[in-house]
Amino acid sequence: MSNILPDARNLAFELYEVLDAEALTQRERFAEHNRETFDASIQTARTIAEKFFLPHNRKSDENEPTFVDGAAELIPDVKPAVEAFLEAGFLNATRSFEQGGMQLPTLLSQACFTQFQAANIATSSYPMLTMGAANLIENFGSDEQKQRFLQPMIEGRFFGTMALTEPDAGSSLSDIRTKAEPADDGSYRLKGNKIYISGGDHPLSENIVHMVLAKLPDAPAGVKGISLFIVPKFLVNDDGSLGQRNDVALAGLFHKMGWRGTTSTALNFGEKGDCVGYLVGKPHNGLNYMFQMMNEARIGVGMGAVMLGNAGYQYSLDYARNRPQGRLPDGKDPSSPQVSIIEHTDVKRMLLTQKAYVEGGYDLGLYAARVFDDTETLPTAEERKTALELLDLLTPIVKAWPSDYCLKANEMAIQILGGAGYTREYPVEQYYRDNRLNPIHEGTNGIQSLDLLGRKVVMNNGSALKQLSALIQDTCGRARDHDSLNPLREPLEKLHARLGKVTMTLLGNLGQGKINEALANSALYLNTFGHMVIGWRWLEQAVKAQEGLDKGNPADADFYRGKLQAARYFLTWEVPSCHPALDLLESLDPTCMDMQDSWF
Repeated sequence: MSNILPDARNLAFELYEVLDAEALTQRERFAEHNRETFDASIQTARTIAEKFFLPHNRKSDENEPTFVDGAAELIPDVKPAVEAFLEAGFLNATRSFEQGGMQLPTLLSQACFTQFQAANIATSSYPMLTMGAANLIENFGSDEQKQRFLQPMIEGRFFGTMALTEPDAGSSLSDIRTKAEPADDGSYRLKGNKIYISGGDHPLSENIVHMVLAKLPDAPAGVKGISLFIVPKFLVNDDGSLGQRNDVALAGLFHKMGWRGTTSTALNFGEKGDCVGYLVGKPHNGLNYMFQMMNEARIGVGMGAVMLGNAGYQYSLDYARNRPQGRLPDGKDPSSPQVSIIEHTDVKRMLLTQKAYVEGGYDLGLYAARVFDDTETLPTAEERKTALELLDLLTPIVKAWPSDYCLKANEMAIQILGGAGYTREYPVEQYYRDNRLNPIHEGTNGIQSLDLLGRKVVMNNGSALKQLSALIQDTCGRARDHDSLNPLREPLEKLHARLGKVTMTLLGNLGQGKINEALANSALYLNTFGHMVIGWRWLEQAVKAQEGLDKGNPADADFYRGKLQAARYFLTWEVPSCHPALDLLESLDPTCMDMQDSWF
């Protein structure tokens, strides 16, 4: 079987040549680290991923969780994998030494976690959700809540979930119906139903801490009336021991096309009228709090999409190298040996496209993690605020672009395997099924497009957009130092300039109250904006690859040439293809908006 984990040479290139991870060790929080500790962490993650996560990836797909006597049961292979993850400290990789953490930069924590996502996306989802829920309680919970729930989560004894979606309120959270009534003891009693709750029940931990959105009796209408509650599966006594089972019932399991090893649950809160919950922070501020966990999860979803795209790419690359079939167009002699299919130009096209999508998405996800480190460890509050604005702008792209385009990479992996790619005997069809869930995870890509155009580009008078533009211009300026990169730089500069003008047109229409018209084609905007960002990241990689090639290390020559060729593909094939979409955006084309229900 081909190695589907992230390529070690590419990861080293990203960390130490493109993103300068070693510079983070000059900051006080990371001063105890160096490249050796970073590499050791990645190698440990890789070893655990290969030994415990990868072997049951297919097995958990073929043997989904089952609903037995009101509880979810998993295959036995999952628990040892999760325990190995916990014992190695990856649940608390970014937490301080005082908290028992590794105090790693988020950049390195993300690099480590992608090993697990690549090996087994379903099993890796359990700790990912727990990390997000723990961070939420840490930032917004009371001291008592932190002691009662956060500390056991840090220790890996309690796991976490996020419970948002309801049967009558999917993405429209303003319409949720789950209610929370205050009790005499300061707690609350919740009643409602949540669906599609990943990790909502399992036997992997002593307790499960649900982060639940609900409305108080005096809640104002809409999203401003949503509060956030901690609702444990088991109540927790004052001494930290587990109390009685809370009134949270597993109503059933959903059976999705992918991520089959992750329990997808329907949960009923308060069937018996005694579901105890604890208000987090201020009333009616729950959605603001939950956005922290949602945004963390969105970046996690994007990186998971990259890793599934990478798995298909690596497998199809290995297959193409070893599968003889046919001859080149000029090979007229039928008795001549067949060539490996990697020699056929159309197969090269599909492999090159996969490489461009996967390695471009990986660079962006790691870059976002690097920016997150800036939001927490840059020296001044103003610098940290500026970094946070950039991260907010990039988050819809980090989530949505890979879940669209790394899914396309999975399609090409299937195609390269030919008929074999469509069978269960080969893993590429599973990678596709797993990845097909990501365009809807943590908010559909259509919602991400509305968020990008309707909120993110205009926030703080467009300061984040200006910051991104300056970064793109800086990369283009450094690319000008290399004549060989001019054909790559020029398409990006053209797209950047044109998208800037179209953005101003759209924002002008928003300012005039033409909200529906300006946002009608936001999906095109997200796609084009994403291509610009990935084009920028590829040009940045190309600059570093050219510099590496100029240094003349023969051992790395092929690696750098491969980088330059993938950058060439994306910037000269993909980036110019965005201009027809800009024409439609600029004209406020009403074709889709004007379609009537009765016309279908």
